[in-house]
Amino acid sequence: MAEGKSDVLQGTLDLMVLKTLESMGSLHGYAIARRIEQVSDHTVMMNQGTIYPALLRLQQRKWIKAEWGVSETGRRAKFYSLSKLGRQKIDTETENWERVAATMARFLAQSS
Repeated sequence: MAEGKSDVLQGTLDLMVLKTLESMGSLHGYAIARRIEQVSDHTVMMNQGTIYPALLRLQQRKWIKAEWGVSETGRRAKFYSLSKLGRQKIDTETENWERVAATMARFLAQSS
């Protein structure tokens, strides 16, 4: 892996996708991946092998929905949006990650 780039911590990608759709509205997979990279200041890099399985998983959980449309380049693309359940899950998942981050911050603040 390139210096300064991060692997996506297990479980974080779902919340990144949900928050991206919450803030940006309906997007196709490529746009979701690029937005995650942009918000992370390019420390998280998304590829098709990462983003599309996550989108499928979120669809199966019924947290997002998908429908076919036409991209800004005129190509047929699947557009993803939050479902009602997905909107509810954002709060729960955010609370979980805030708790994990606070716990890790306590460990990182310890003296060696």
